[in-house]
Amino acid sequence: MYQIFETARLIIQPTIDDDAVFLFELMNTPKWIKNIGDRNVKSVEDAKVYVQNKITPQLEKLGYSSYTVIRKSDGVKLGVCGLYDRDGVDGIDIGFAFLPQFEKKGYAFEAASELKNKAITVFNIIQISAITTSGNIESQRLLEKIGFGFVSLTKIPHDDEELLLYRFLSQ
Repeated sequence: MYQIFETARLIIQPTIDDDAVFLFELMNTPKWIKNIGDRNVKSVEDAKVYVQNKITPQLEKLGYSSYTVIRKSDGVKLGVCGLYDRDGVDGIDIGFAFLPQFEKKGYAFEAASELKNKAITVFNIIQISAITTSGNIESQRLLEKIGFGFVSLTKIPHDDEELLLYRFLSQ
């Protein structure tokens, strides 16, 4: 069984096939496509395949991956926050995305803070990185708020866009 984490307002649990309807909606929001990229998830079935091919293998291999963020008060799925073993990024990459109606309510901060702490204390991750587009000021501010610092510009394999690389080092 994989770990589920909780904060005052949130349940943070591994993303599974049952999250496909939610993921389909999230991955097709304009902000996801602009800031993260089009993952060619054009149906709920595509979202299930994405979970099975991209999320579940890393979860099974490392014990962590993408987590669905759920509001405790009503069980609504708000977004995702995850720890990703990403090509071209040293260390483990933390990433997050929320449905537009749940932005600017502190959920991303709460989830990312908790997952950053669990990366260190539960998964013994020494180096946590994050990448974001230069125009994604909200993500940059959130990363800085949870203790990440800008390191350099970078590119990841199979992508020509220059990205901002942030890093948090636990000592």
